[in-house]
Amino acid sequence: MSGGQFDTINRERLRGGHGVKWGALQSDVLASWVADMDFGTPPAVRNAISEVVERHDLGYPFWRGEDPVIEAFEARMNSLHGWNPSPGRTRIYTDLIQVLQVMIEHSTAPGDGIAIHVPTYPPFLATIERSGRRIIPLPMVDVGGSWGFDPEGLTGRLRQENCRMLVLVNPQNPTGRVFTAGELASLARTSEELDLVVLSDEIHADLTFDDQRHIPFASLGKDAESRTITATSATKAFNIAGMRCAVAHVGPQSVWDALDSEPLDYFGQPSILSRVATVAAWTQSEPWLAQLKATLSANRQIIRLWTHDLPYEVKHYAPEATYLAWLDLSSAGVDQGDPAADLELRARVRLSQGAEFSQHTAIDTTAFVRINFATSKSNLLDILGRIRGATTRPAARAWSEKSCVF
Repeated sequence: MSGGQFDTINRERLRGGHGVKWGALQSDVLASWVADMDFGTPPAVRNAISEVVERHDLGYPFWRGEDPVIEAFEARMNSLHGWNPSPGRTRIYTDLIQVLQVMIEHSTAPGDGIAIHVPTYPPFLATIERSGRRIIPLPMVDVGGSWGFDPEGLTGRLRQENCRMLVLVNPQNPTGRVFTAGELASLARTSEELDLVVLSDEIHADLTFDDQRHIPFASLGKDAESRTITATSATKAFNIAGMRCAVAHVGPQSVWDALDSEPLDYFGQPSILSRVATVAAWTQSEPWLAQLKATLSANRQIIRLWTHDLPYEVKHYAPEATYLAWLDLSSAGVDQGDPAADLELRARVRLSQGAEFSQHTAIDTTAFVRINFATSKSNLLDILGRIRGATTRPAARAWSEKSCVF
């Protein structure tokens, strides 16, 4: 494979831009935290943006007929996942955090319980907490050498907790699990019995590995579709997070009616640039995505080999999707109160803090860190080498000096 822009990265370019991932760090610290990729964007996306700019076409958005973002979303769900979203039930938003906040306000009341698998995306936990709802954590646990959850007694527990919504992150962040048909079916049964609204965050669906198959929750049947708000975006898979464009397919009639009754401009709307970038990503960038996934798959293998080679045990299961690795460093030579902060100080690497992924719950993920491996092989080896050097006593030869054979 000719990786092109995936073979190397330009740290100077990354540090010199406006992105928080590299821009917020000191000049000698390597970034492996925020879920942005170090690569560029697909050529089709760049071309689409350039054409709009060259036309000076930066006014208020307008399209004759249906919004092209909605058309691209519906076509992609059909062609890749075998799900035909109901026409006329998709809305455009800026990002998935906005979608969650809007849907919480229009489908639950203060004090209601919202179930979500934990660890999970920190802004989702913060959003639920700030909205005055109660987080009902569904712990991700070790199930036969992988991350999973225990469905036993789930319906009864959620009933006791006055649960009104299930937030499903699938593929799951940070564990990288792709939930199976059986796991999703168990959640669908519970949702039907308790009449829950389901918000299904499927933003990483394009980033599955090997033979993993993403199953949209709304595709499980008529009842599932009628209660599910499917939220997704091109931002993660095509590296355009700053473009701020997401979609939400709204199944529940009561939620749709509530949204429809709000003033037209209440939610705002993405720009022309964000819309054309999203359409170009979803309709013209599959070759780029294929090369990206090959690069990410190789990097995932590097992390797997690295964890096996360490002189101490690291609990790590290779992710089935995403470009994020979830590692338990409780046996490493780091400060167990904040391993990520300790590694930034001693290894000069910024990782995501594990504790953030269980905030506002009783689940303890303090000993974990999340590594973003959407970077070049050489940069990833540098990151892993620095971590190893800082976590061994005495510091071992940097792992990046060793040969990697695939």
